[in-house]
Amino acid sequence: MVVSPPCMSEADRYSLEALQSIHHVMDDDQDGGIEVEESVEFIIEDMKQQQTNKHSNLHREDQHITIEELWRGWKSSEVHNWTQDEVLRWLKEFVELPQYERNFKDFKVNGNTLPRIAANEPSFLSVQLRVQDQRDKQKLNIKALDVVLFGSPTRPHNYMKDLLLIVSVVMGVGGCWFATAQNKASKVHISKMMKDLESLQTAEQSLIDLQEQLMRAQEEKRNVAEEKQNLEVKMRDEIMGAQWEAHRLHELRQGAVTELSRLRYAEEELVQVRGALKQVEKDMQASWTSSEVLQQWLQLTHEVEVQYYNVKKQSAVQQLATAKEEAEKIKKKRSSVLGTLHVAHSSSLDQVDHKILQAKNALSEVTACLRERLHRWQQIERLCGFPLIRNSGLANLTAKLYSDSIALALPRVPQQSCSCHSSVHGSIEDLLEESPPPILPQMPGHCCSSRT
Repeated sequence: MVVSPPCMSEADRYSLEALQSIHHVMDDDQDGGIEVEESVEFIIEDMKQQQTNKHSNLHREDQHITIEELWRGWKSSEVHNWTQDEVLRWLKEFVELPQYERNFKDFKVNGNTLPRIAANEPSFLSVQLRVQDQRDKQKLNIKALDVVLFGSPTRPHNYMKDLLLIVSVVMGVGGCWFATAQNKASKVHISKMMKDLESLQTAEQSLIDLQEQLMRAQEEKRNVAEEKQNLEVKMRDEIMGAQWEAHRLHELRQGAVTELSRLRYAEEELVQVRGALKQVEKDMQASWTSSEVLQQWLQLTHEVEVQYYNVKKQSAVQQLATAKEEAEKIKKKRSSVLGTLHVAHSSSLDQVDHKILQAKNALSEVTACLRERLHRWQQIERLCGFPLIRNSGLANLTAKLYSDSIALALPRVPQQSCSCHSSVHGSIEDLLEESPPPILPQMPGHCCSSRT
């Protein structure tokens, strides 16, 4: 049979004979052409496939395929030009019979040899390719028909892979969104915590400023006390001078020659004495002082209250240091994305917020206590007219006011004269656990009533 393009080799001749055999099988009515109905019937019945649309790859626009058209289609197909390696890959991946790979290599099967397999030549499959299993022969025959008639095989669409890909993308996007949301929430929370920490530092600075103000007030008190002492010395000198002048006039009067001069000296003496008495009366009214014992008891009360204040202040300072340390740890953890996510999912932020709030409240309470105590004792000093805040210290006052047996229960610790800045040396509870001395039954009441 003469065809175009002509057979150029013995392999082409074998391929043409195989295609003639396939065409004969598909052409049921033997009219020399393969109709669409015959192709569909062949696909369903002989090839055992339900993909009836495959016939469009074979027919295209031709509804009546002759043997020559089938030959031309085969010569122009991609499968015809397959190399040996491509055929071996087809055997392993699509036919799934890798055990015959050695046989295919020995016979050097390429794309032009596949029509002989598709035509199911018994001698070729059994003798030359050494395929003895009938099921393998049938599988090779159907797969070869598929590529010879319809072209290169395509892998079936894997919907499971698509589903996994979609799920992976959704999970990735969701994870990114969740991480972004958590990161944003963490930043907002940490920003709020930083603001609380700044307000805590402001409260700490306010306490420091108030303590400096207290120091200045105490310095002014000391200056006023010194000026008052100098004024009292000056007034005593003036009184002594007036008395001395009166005494001199009295001596002059005694030694006067005439009655008139004695009378004049007596009048001058009387004026001097009256002036001195008036000045003494004014000084006594201006410098009225209470009992020295009362002053010492009030000073002792002030020192005991200061110790309670120092205990509370030390606790607030410790809370502040702890809050700062926790906040610094949170700042270091924010330097990485994983650290931010760890902070956002842990309870550390809430704990740090709680510690900052506690420290802030403690500092505010200590500051308010300091303001109230300073104002109250300044008013007491103004009413009493003697210094209370500036004193000789708790140990000295205790030694003066208590007997030796009772004084042993009090802590013997050195106290600075500026008691506001003294640290807590000793235990206040030791003093409270002892029975109150009979000479001061109300002292614990004063201590408890003061704002700490």
